[in-house]
Amino acid sequence: MSRITDAFSGGKAFIPFLTCGDPDLETTAANLRALAEGGADVIELGIPFSDPTAEGPVIQAANERALAAGTTTDKIFDMVRRLRRDVATPMVFMTYANVVFSYGTERFLAAAAEIGMDGLILPDVPYEEKGEFAPACRKHGLDFISLIAPTSEDRIGRIAREAEGFLYCVSSLGVTGVRREITTDIGRMVRLAKAANPDLPCAVGFGVSAPDQAAAMAQAADGVIVGSAIVRLAQQYGREAAPHLRAFTAEMKAAVSGVR
Repeated sequence: MSRITDAFSGGKAFIPFLTCGDPDLETTAANLRALAEGGADVIELGIPFSDPTAEGPVIQAANERALAAGTTTDKIFDMVRRLRRDVATPMVFMTYANVVFSYGTERFLAAAAEIGMDGLILPDVPYEEKGEFAPACRKHGLDFISLIAPTSEDRIGRIAREAEGFLYCVSSLGVTGVRREITTDIGRMVRLAKAANPDLPCAVGFGVSAPDQAAAMAQAADGVIVGSAIVRLAQQYGREAAPHLRAFTAEMKAAVSGVR
């Protein structure tokens, strides 16, 4: 069992996302420690990219600020290497195929494994093209996290059978961002996935921003992913964001933990 899958063994998991380098990497490191201290089970680290097609305006703006601040993949690797001295929470990179390609896929994955990362999410790589990354991830002991969407119906079983770490269930069509209401039948998506791979944890993301939403999503899934709401807090409080992120994470973790 991978460290990511194991993170779901103690109950419903809370998975926060943070864009690296917004407003700078020193602040990102403090914020990531705060997420871990608040009870995050897995943390997604966004490597900024100039054309983040899956992201809504909040995370797009964070990508732009991070790149403008001079954030690079190598600098993020150095930050993670230092973080791993005292942060044991499983962590995965979330970025885009071009970031990995331009760095060199083999070089990127070898470095990610060396610094202590646990997995990789590439939202712009469809299931049919995962062969360019999944075997290389496996070689380096990283989980290549697969995504399913409300439109994936006839492919959910196939995707779930080969999924590693956890299955990222996209709650809504479109890009990331806070939503007042999530109407997708998450329960059906999860049931189809579990029928194909009963031991695979399923986590729901895209649009979840409040404890009541998180608790509702946790009724159907094994974990909840929150990105835009956290990135917005990080932007709002800038270099003083860490205590606010710690408190928000603790609140969200408590909400999902209360679901059986």
